[in-house]
Amino acid sequence: MQYHLNGFRPGDPSIAPANNRVMGSEVDVLIVGCGPAGLTLAAQLSTLGNVSVRIAERKPGPLEVGQADGVACRSIEMFEAFGFSEKVIKEGYHVNEVSFWRPGTDGAPLVRADRIQDVEDDLSEMPHVILSQARIHDFFLDVMAKSPSRLVPDYSRELVSFTRDDTQNYPIEATFKCLDKDGEQETIRAKYLVGCDGARSKVRSGLGLGLKGASARQLWGVMDVLPRTSFPDIRLKCAIQSADQGSILIIPREGGYMVRLYIELDALKDGERASDRGVTSEQLIDKARCILSPFEFETAQVAWWSAYEIGQRVCDGFDDVAADKRGKVTPRVFIAGDACHTHSPKAGQGMNVSMADAFNLGWKLAAVLQGQSPWALLDTYSSERQAKARELIDFDRDMARLFSEKPKTKEEAAQFQAYFKKHGRYTAGVETCYDPSLITASSPAQALAKGYLIGKRFHSAPVIRLGDAKPMELGHALKADGRWRIIAFAPEGDNGSEGGPVDSLCESIAGLIKGITPKEVDMDATIDLRAVFQLPHREMDFSQMPSLLQPKKGIMGLTDYEKAFCANQTKGDIFDMRGIDRTQGAVLVLRPDQHVSLVVPFSEVAEIKAFFAAVFLDNYTA
Repeated sequence: MQYHLNGFRPGDPSIAPANNRVMGSEVDVLIVGCGPAGLTLAAQLSTLGNVSVRIAERKPGPLEVGQADGVACRSIEMFEAFGFSEKVIKEGYHVNEVSFWRPGTDGAPLVRADRIQDVEDDLSEMPHVILSQARIHDFFLDVMAKSPSRLVPDYSRELVSFTRDDTQNYPIEATFKCLDKDGEQETIRAKYLVGCDGARSKVRSGLGLGLKGASARQLWGVMDVLPRTSFPDIRLKCAIQSADQGSILIIPREGGYMVRLYIELDALKDGERASDRGVTSEQLIDKARCILSPFEFETAQVAWWSAYEIGQRVCDGFDDVAADKRGKVTPRVFIAGDACHTHSPKAGQGMNVSMADAFNLGWKLAAVLQGQSPWALLDTYSSERQAKARELIDFDRDMARLFSEKPKTKEEAAQFQAYFKKHGRYTAGVETCYDPSLITASSPAQALAKGYLIGKRFHSAPVIRLGDAKPMELGHALKADGRWRIIAFAPEGDNGSEGGPVDSLCESIAGLIKGITPKEVDMDATIDLRAVFQLPHREMDFSQMPSLLQPKKGIMGLTDYEKAFCANQTKGDIFDMRGIDRTQGAVLVLRPDQHVSLVVPFSEVAEIKAFFAAVFLDNYTA
């Protein structure tokens, strides 16, 4: 990480200088709910010192136990952008392999049918991890506490109601009940309101929106236990389908001993709810014992348990603008996470998709609030994330159905396993691809970078940083700081010297970057340009780099030495790994949420300028 830019500063470098701004009753963004979506959004906005934020939560304090635990590869890539991926990787259980169990032939008891790699090679540099949602919350809360705004949630605050009045500077007025102050109320005014308040969202209700979908009428139990068992694969992720007792999904937990069990129970009758069954932890243990028979299974301790009904539901819209008003009215109220889509937990996508919702929305809110982009940018949130939610619902419905089906033949029993293998990329969170829009262009030059599909996330690969010869992942240079990126993959033979393709590119876009960068900030504060060269780093000369790749920054005019990279010949050449045309090279434009917006040849700088002309307001720097 980079620090000391504006002078030597001792102590923990992750603690940003405080802006001493008091978050009062009027803020830019008001967030309701401290779940994964709310905290992701709050953490992202809190790092931008000029955006004021408050986040309110009904509970009296942070989450401590239970709820989600699966962390997809893509989510850990996102955590790297926030600066805490190493903590998650260190603490979490790594899902390396998956074991499939089903009845043997001729009535034989459970046998291991297969054991496969969980995540295919080079799908991501990050692992698939299991870690308590409470710990993920802790890491986001730490980011918030160390941000310039020193943001801390307002706990024991229950949303009562909200209104919108566009004649006011702060159009949203929200009233909260102070649960820790004998019924006192607090009113907060905001420019934008985001409901991250779960499946029973009051923000969604206030918008008159409903979750639409159907229930599978299937009851499941979930338990975190410390087991004593003879089952041999208890420390592997396991999908177990018994002949006549139901199914179990085993998810080993962090810490080396605890295990989560998703246990299939009897189907619900019409009109019956999960709470009507009076399910107990003892019943879940007995059911698990039956499914795992003939293996012994006992529990030394039950850390947490619950029962739930499978259902897949999604809202028709994720903001307060009706379809017939789209493009005419500014969205002011948004919903994210379980407030706008719900599904079963077995696909491991709930927390991950909720955080992705917020990561998609945060930078857009900041760009509009800062006067950088038109409010039309906010329309892309609902269109992009609703489409992804519907994909998740379809996937989850098939996954839940296949998991619950009783195998009648060996071929039927193998269907779930085949489906799991086929959709491994989806469960890893790397298959999201946004459709063309204001911020995702269509380009005939896609063939120049076949591994960087427009609309998909930027897939990292090993490089060597030229300035200090540090081997690293290129994607780790892309932080959650609201900046757009231009990454130039140099044509063969280019060393960055004067007159070469990279130098010419820098000269051509210098005016563009300067024109949309406020005068009081560094040159790369809005658009961050980086370059990757094919030549070995020891054959390169950093001093020959164009000025945009060694900019003078900060109040002392210090040189940034971290803009230029070279292919790593020993760990894997990024040009080969990502299908980048060696002869022509390629120029990529990346959104602040790390998705690819545009791919162009070096000769088409005009396309980059035209793209940004739509994204940025003409008077942004005025």
